Amino acid sequence: MLRWRGWSVVAACWAALFAVVHFYWGLGGSLGLATSAGEELADERPAWFVAGGLWGVGVLLLAGTGLAVALARERSTGRRRRRLLLLGGAGVGVLLLARAIGVHVLLLSGALDGNAAIGPDQRYWALVLWNPWFAVGGLAFALSAAALWRRGRAARPD
Repeated sequence: MLRWRGWSVVAACWAALFAVVHFYWGLGGSLGLATSAGEELADERPAWFVAGGLWGVGVLLLAGTGLAVALARERSTGRRRRRLLLLGGAGVGVLLLARAIGVHVLLLSGALDGNAAIGPDQRYWALVLWNPWFAVGGLAFALSAAALWRRGRAARPD
């Protein structure tokens, strides 16, 4: 089992790597984009998608990297800061896990079968790569927050 900082390192690396991928796509790279966003968006690259879906998400992922580093470096400098870090880490973890599980359920249940934008390639890669990738990030952030919470409880005198 990873030590308490280990999960934060995993979360930071996950977010930083995913940010790099989004910036690569934002700069015009195409490897993996069609399997993530779909053929139509990958081919057309509308301005809203490049600005928000690629660059914007990349910036959010950099902020997530910072959050994960802060979770690893927390030294109980204040209750308010600690609570914010706990809420941030747990919140990001829950959102990423909900995204992974929700999309997985929708794909496996057939709820998206009539959606022409989701082809067989995109469905396959969502199930074997993207959803597990989101689940790893969600678990890393959630476990980082849980480890920080446990450390705080262990440090409190009874």
